Amino acid sequence: MSREANIAGWLFVSPMVLGFAVLLIAPMVMAFYMSFTDWPLLGEAKFVGLDNYRSLLADPAFWNVLGNTFYFAAGLVPLNIALALGLALLLAKNKPGMGVFRTAIFVPVVTSLIVWSIVWKYMFATDSGFINQILQLLGIQGPAWLYHPKLAMPAVIVTSVLKNVGLNMVLFITALQQVPSHLYESARIDGAGRPRMFFSVTVPMITPTIFLTAVMTVIGSMKVFGQIYVMTQGGPGNSTKVLVYYIWEKAFKLFEFGYASALAFILFFLILLFTLAQWHLRKRWVFYES
Repeated sequence: MSREANIAGWLFVSPMVLGFAVLLIAPMVMAFYMSFTDWPLLGEAKFVGLDNYRSLLADPAFWNVLGNTFYFAAGLVPLNIALALGLALLLAKNKPGMGVFRTAIFVPVVTSLIVWSIVWKYMFATDSGFINQILQLLGIQGPAWLYHPKLAMPAVIVTSVLKNVGLNMVLFITALQQVPSHLYESARIDGAGRPRMFFSVTVPMITPTIFLTAVMTVIGSMKVFGQIYVMTQGGPGNSTKVLVYYIWEKAFKLFEFGYASALAFILFFLILLFTLAQWHLRKRWVFYES
C-alpha cells in the first residue's frame, strides 16, 4: 500500500514537476551556458569563458543602467509601501462605501500593463497631455515630462506606483483587520494617543506583512521593463534605461545572446542578494521573529 501510494503521489505531482523542469530549470541551465559563449542569432556559438562577465564589468553602459535600476527601485519601493499603508489605514474599516474605493484602487493591478502605460504616456504628453492641461489651467507651464532627463524616471516611478499600489493595500488591509482590538484598548487605558498606538501597536503587529510587501516590491522593481519600453524606451538619452531593458536590447536588437545571458544572471544574483539580505535582517524588526 505504501509503495502504491508513493507511485500515485508522484503521478499526481509529475505534471508540475515536468513543467517546472522543462519550462524553468532547463531554460535556466541553457541560459547559464549561453552566458559563457559568444552566441549570435545566426552562426555557431563560441565558448569564451568569463569574457562576457569581464566585458560587462568594464562596460560604462552596464553601470549606468544598473544605477538607473537602483534609482527606480529606491523611488518606487518606499513610495509604494507608504502609500499602500496610508490607503489601508483609511479603508480598513468596514463602513458603507469602502468597498467601492478599495475596488477602484485595486482595478489598476489587474489592468494590462501595456494599456496602463500607454494611457499614462499620453497623460504625460507635453502639449495635449491631461496633466499639463491641468497645470495650464492653474497658470503653470508644464514640462516635457518624458523628454526631460531628470523628470522621465520620476514620471515612470509614479506610473508604476499607481499601477501596483492596490495589491499591497489589500495585504495591509488584511493585516490591519487582524490586529487584536484588546491591544488598542490597553494602549488607550494607558493614555496612548493615536500616533503612539500606531507606532507601538499597529506597526509591530503588521511587520510580517510589511516584510512580505517589501520583498515582493523590491523584486518587482528590479525587473521593471514594460513601463520603460512603452513610455520612454530607455530615453531621453539613457536616463531611464534599466537592466531588463538593456538585456532585451542586447538580446533582441543587437542579437548578443551570450552577453545578454550574462546580464540576466547578474540581475538574478542581485535579486537573490537583496532577498537574502532582507530575509536575514527580518529577525531584527519583524514581530514574532526570533
